[in-house]
Amino acid sequence: MKFTLSWLKSHLDTDASVEEIADTLTDLGLEVEGVEDPAAKLSAFTLAKVTHAEQHPDADRLRVCTVATDEGDKQIVCGAPNARAGITVVLAKPGDYVPGIDVTLSVGNIRGVESHGMMASERELELSDEHDGIIELPSGDVGQKFTDWLAENDPDKIDPVIEIAITPNRPDALGVRGIARDLAARGLGTLKPREVEVVPASFPSPVSVTIDEDTREQAPVFFGRLIRGVKNGPSPDWLQAQLRAIGLRPISFLVDVTNWFTYDLNRPLHVFDADKITGNALRLHRAKGGETLVGLDEKEYTFPEGATIISDAEGPESIAGVMGGLRTGCTEETTNVFVEAAYFDPVRTAYTGRALKINSDARYRFERGIDPAFTPEGLEHAVRMIVDHAGGEASEVVQAGAIPDTTRAYKLDTDRCSSLVGMDIPADTQRDTLTKLGFVMEGDMAQVPSWRPDVQGEADLVEEVARIASLTKLKPAPMARARAGVPAPVLTPMQKRMTLARRTTASLGYNECVTYSFIDRASATLFGGGTDATMLANPISSEMSHMRPALLPGLLQAAARNQARGQSNLALFEAGDVFHGGEPGEQHPRVTGILVGKTGPKDVHGTSRDVDIFDAKADAEAVLAAMSAPAKTQILRGAGDVWHPGRHGKICLGPKKVLGVFGEIHPRILSAMDVKGPVVGFVLYPEEIPLPRKQTANRGAAALPDLQAVERDFAFVMDAQVDALTAVNAAAGADKALIEDVRVFDEFVGGSLGEGRKSLALTVRMQPTKATLKEADLEAVSAKIIEKVTKATGGTLRG
Repeated sequence: MKFTLSWLKSHLDTDASVEEIADTLTDLGLEVEGVEDPAAKLSAFTLAKVTHAEQHPDADRLRVCTVATDEGDKQIVCGAPNARAGITVVLAKPGDYVPGIDVTLSVGNIRGVESHGMMASERELELSDEHDGIIELPSGDVGQKFTDWLAENDPDKIDPVIEIAITPNRPDALGVRGIARDLAARGLGTLKPREVEVVPASFPSPVSVTIDEDTREQAPVFFGRLIRGVKNGPSPDWLQAQLRAIGLRPISFLVDVTNWFTYDLNRPLHVFDADKITGNALRLHRAKGGETLVGLDEKEYTFPEGATIISDAEGPESIAGVMGGLRTGCTEETTNVFVEAAYFDPVRTAYTGRALKINSDARYRFERGIDPAFTPEGLEHAVRMIVDHAGGEASEVVQAGAIPDTTRAYKLDTDRCSSLVGMDIPADTQRDTLTKLGFVMEGDMAQVPSWRPDVQGEADLVEEVARIASLTKLKPAPMARARAGVPAPVLTPMQKRMTLARRTTASLGYNECVTYSFIDRASATLFGGGTDATMLANPISSEMSHMRPALLPGLLQAAARNQARGQSNLALFEAGDVFHGGEPGEQHPRVTGILVGKTGPKDVHGTSRDVDIFDAKADAEAVLAAMSAPAKTQILRGAGDVWHPGRHGKICLGPKKVLGVFGEIHPRILSAMDVKGPVVGFVLYPEEIPLPRKQTANRGAAALPDLQAVERDFAFVMDAQVDALTAVNAAAGADKALIEDVRVFDEFVGGSLGEGRKSLALTVRMQPTKATLKEADLEAVSAKIIEKVTKATGGTLRG
């Protein structure tokens, strides 16, 4: 956003310097990106007077002039048609930099005649596009600085230009008046009143306007007036100077007016040549898609479906809120003009502008949100300026739709400025600040002005007060002392468990992986997922279309990539969430590890071997122990088809309480994931581990038994198909308080036992806690063990 100092002062009565204004704007949140001072690049030029001019001896279009300067008479060769004796000119001496031609002058030789400088044109000094002749000044003393002469006679030519950066939440600062309002609220001046004398209506408007019912949401209101008998032509010098200063090219008065109000009052306008509106009717409607329009930039645009367009009987004539059409645009021949002021939906305008790739000043403002309530008043400002400068008479106002209701009010709690921002500002000052910014105070309620769409709550009121007061006044203060005692824990029990699991698994030699939570449908289906409930609506790639149902797919894919690069022995793990749905709460933490290949590299002692199920079991039990899982667990089968059917186990506290699974990965899974075996792994469920009944900060004392343990051996003959695990679990369940451990130490199959039979030998370790076991106690426990194992396996005690 650019504006000149004089432009700002047309709204703000102030004596502040450019530097003071720039510093204040940055402090208010309107960061100044640069200040361009035209006087700086003109400071070297002085006034001179041509005392004699004669034809160049070797060039018809050149004249050799004698010029009186502050350094005496100088000879200068000039090709300008108006170079003649008696005129006062602007002199550039050798060594001066001329910005319009990007040249530093030196003494020249032109067709054999020396030239000691040049007499400048307006374009060469970047004052305008005029270059038909050198500058002729009506007055001035020889040697006077040109900038001093401009300050006295034409100050607009050296008007400083300020450029500020506008954040998306401050659309009101896209007009010079909005910037002046902020400065006035800070106390850097007084905001001047900006009233408009409405031009009386002389006749009914011959042009009618309608808005389709399905378009009222994206084009709520449209105002227009027709002015007949105007005389279009160049804009006044002051208007052209302001537009050029901010980088806009003056076109014609009717067009320049719309551009000027866009920057002056943040009120984008459009002017139609009324004689070119076919059917004398304009219609605002949604595009069906495919309609075309040649814009004012002479490019053809094809409308996307749903864009807001303005059409006459012949077709589209304007892209609402973005750009007008070339056919109905105003030219030098325009005598009847229809002036439009409307309000368009910011989101719809942004979609249309992006689809058509048009970046216009109107779109930039509409998509950030202009003041809808100012729409009719903005029209009257433009009509008054056109009638005053181009003549004509105006019609009655044409209106379609209604101005959107933006009224809202929030309570101003003057104490919150201290609690939210840390600044103590008197209550009266806070109310006065909001009043200067345009808020209407009714008791403690602040009515938000229609040009501030960014204010959406009580905290925004406090922000406005603090911004105007200046956050530079915020003084640092030490933090309040923490309360005495041990602070409350901030980690949940589950977070603590996951941290312990990560540390323990890493200490066992595993490398931690962090994989995406998204996997492809095929991999998800292998592990029980891949349903619509876990499918992403907008995946970043086809290989990340579903939320992962398990951590194993990511680890196996990592293993496959490593094997493809020659790394065959791997120990990988991951701790994270898995998903069985897309709703909150349908995810659960898991700790998963895999072992691939061998236990170590080949060596002369032959200690390297293939990883097996017991490696995974030992690591799973170690991680569970770190997460405070109970020591006494059962190993059961039936964990699912991801695991090898005969080489896996579930670590349980009962048939339904599963703490984890370990075992070999099913060969079908390995083949599908392109992983070369053997591969064993474990999956642990931290949520299933019971929480301790008593929460203590320290670990309890170790409970060491005072009495000696007793071991008894039992051998049972049973069917060869019976799992050893069934016998172990049965024996352990005979007396859970007394029996500490059950181990298989021998197995004999076939032979004298017969086909399909086997002998299984168990060692049962019994640990008394209250009294030494007597023979009768041992016999009673032994009888229970025999009964339990016999019943569970269908076997008999071997004689």
